Amino acid sequence: MARILITSALPYINGIKHLGNLVGSQLPADLYARYNRGRGNEVMFLCATDEHGTPAELAAAKAGKPVADYCAEMHEVQADIAKRFGLSFDHYGRSSSPQNHALTQHFAGKLEEAGLITEVSEKQVYSNADGRFLPDRYIEGTCPNCGFEKARGDQCEECTKQLDPTDLINPRSAISGSTDLEVRETKHLFLRQSAMRDQLDQWIDSKSDWPVLTTSIAKKWLHDGDGLQDRGITRDLDWGIAVKKGTEDWPGMEGKVFYVWFDAPIEYIAAAGEWAEAHGKSDADWERWWRTDKGADDVKYVQFMGKDNVPFHTLSFPATLLGSGEPWKMVDHLKSFNYLNYDGGQFSTSQGRGVFMDQALEILPSDYWRWWLLSHAPESSDSEFTWENFQQSVNKDLADVLGNFVSRITKFCRSKFGEQVPEGGAWGEQEQALIEELSTRIGAYERHMEAMEVRKSAQELRAIWVAGNEYLQSAAPWSVFKEDPERAAGQVRLGLNLIRLYAVLSTPFIPDFAEKILINNHFANEKERARAALKLLGDDPIDISKAVSWPEDVAAALAALPAGHAFTVPEVLFAKITDEQREEWQARFAGGRDA
Repeated sequence: MARILITSALPYINGIKHLGNLVGSQLPADLYARYNRGRGNEVMFLCATDEHGTPAELAAAKAGKPVADYCAEMHEVQADIAKRFGLSFDHYGRSSSPQNHALTQHFAGKLEEAGLITEVSEKQVYSNADGRFLPDRYIEGTCPNCGFEKARGDQCEECTKQLDPTDLINPRSAISGSTDLEVRETKHLFLRQSAMRDQLDQWIDSKSDWPVLTTSIAKKWLHDGDGLQDRGITRDLDWGIAVKKGTEDWPGMEGKVFYVWFDAPIEYIAAAGEWAEAHGKSDADWERWWRTDKGADDVKYVQFMGKDNVPFHTLSFPATLLGSGEPWKMVDHLKSFNYLNYDGGQFSTSQGRGVFMDQALEILPSDYWRWWLLSHAPESSDSEFTWENFQQSVNKDLADVLGNFVSRITKFCRSKFGEQVPEGGAWGEQEQALIEELSTRIGAYERHMEAMEVRKSAQELRAIWVAGNEYLQSAAPWSVFKEDPERAAGQVRLGLNLIRLYAVLSTPFIPDFAEKILINNHFANEKERARAALKLLGDDPIDISKAVSWPEDVAAALAALPAGHAFTVPEVLFAKITDEQREEWQARFAGGRDA
């Protein structure tokens, strides 16, 4: 049994995320977590809300609430939506937690001891109209490198070049739009990333199995222009983690907080501490996941994120961990994604353009969205959501292939044999050929899932569904029944066991479908399923753990439900999307939602 630590990029607190955010990190991370649990591995899947920084302050001000209250409320909102999307976090934490405060201050102290923190008097942009220093990302202007007119003061999203606000041409406040800016002197702490460039370069070179997207972005930051630059890790803000050296005050840094991009990745570790506290566990229980001197040396650590987060996870966060001189678990594999665009343009939180997670669940169950997003994940390039493609994929894949198979075999069995697995009939050449095909395809499915090849995994899973339909069409038990009812019974028994097999294999992609097929209750941790009773496939006292186990032996898996086992015929598992619905939704989500 392997031990797998999985973290997803933290969603920011200032609003409900759209589907592009979801498929760029949390959803594929959940896919991988569910798959590994299904294979019997020990999984720790962590995420949290990212709660510090100016955007949180501005969102709270707009809502007319104290920022701490606003963040607490939005955390609950995001946690609820994540649960309804079937995201099976072991813990969904908060970057404002006491654990993250303590750990962030601890790391800062260790980095200072190692000579990797320097105090810099710098000139920072102050907006007279806004009455405040402007964080880098709240200054916009033209990128001096590529000419993009909406570059931010910390990074150009177009060419990904790291910037300082004073680099921008024609800068303006992103809050008010005011150009009444002046430069004032202030002191801040900088992480000396440049001193660790060679060490980081060698570490990245050791990751031969990382996606090209990941390594190319990291290498660009390391070597573009003057190479990796030192990074400011403090800000002049009220909301955040107070600047301290461990538990001690930091002279000259009074009233300042750590930069959100310094403390947010540390929350991955802190979330494990939160998990331990929430479940009455000891520090040793979370440290065995994160400290290589306390048991984490055999952990495989995988991160999931959009490409815009890659520089901080390949350089800044590793610099923090390595620079501390302590034995922290470093990421083994970083799975990055390109962008999902929306219907001829881009998702826009500010303009309300596109489908947001709460809205998606208002119109269709989560499995519809999970299937489309994962089967169209933007891995090798950007991908695009269109309503026509969504309709086609749902109708053909979920309704016509998977749903239709379940409906045909259960309804036929009920009409000829009743609502129980029929007796009689032995497997012949057709059944053996199906077993061989499924064995080959399941092996390919497993290899793609192990490699985190999301789209290829979806394609193989669909092919597995198709194989069952082709068998059913070829075997034609409805015709065989007229001449040889016993042989038809054997074919139907195989078909009913295929439903169970499909539910197990499909759980990582469409867990609600699996729940309807297999169990009465939903558990965030699938290991609990062994205690549950089967639902669609009945409540008979069979070996439940066998019924929900991964099919290591396909022939044995197709005999898991014995003759006489009761089942119920389901209602429509996947309703087709009509042209009228598609047109209505396309018009509804063209823009206009309040930011």
